[in-house]
Amino acid sequence: MAFRDKDLRTPGPITVDGWQLKRYHIDQPERPIEPEVEKAAYEVLPALLARAVSDGTPATGWVVLHRGADTGAYLLAYTWVWDNALQVHIAVAGQPVLDCPDDDPSNFVELGRREVGCVWELAVLEHERAAWVRHMLTPEAADLTGYLDDTRAEGPVGR
Repeated sequence: MAFRDKDLRTPGPITVDGWQLKRYHIDQPERPIEPEVEKAAYEVLPALLARAVSDGTPATGWVVLHRGADTGAYLLAYTWVWDNALQVHIAVAGQPVLDCPDDDPSNFVELGRREVGCVWELAVLEHERAAWVRHMLTPEAADLTGYLDDTRAEGPVGR
């Protein structure tokens, strides 16, 4: 299968267990993320965030919900730590090759492997790294609101 762009949407920030998170959804141009997949992903998010370290860095980051071209769905929760480093916590669904129990894209399980994202998801990481530096590390006073308002533009993502 040839490489192609996917669609990126930013449905707005959420707060989960004290974590302020930007949201990014990546899906197929002809098939948006199904409501049951979105619902299941956000139901598992608190369990992923329970593993995140809180060390005095603002409790913030972003989540990527990515619906693959096949049966797979991926939820990646990136949180900032040590003022300038990232943690990632991932849940997957519908991918038996990744130890999912079945091919149901709404049956999420925590990923115990070391992947950090695919080429579509990493486009968001590029933006978020620059936004963190721009709003949190280089100004005289950190601007958390500015960081949370600064999202990657919606539209094609991949190239």
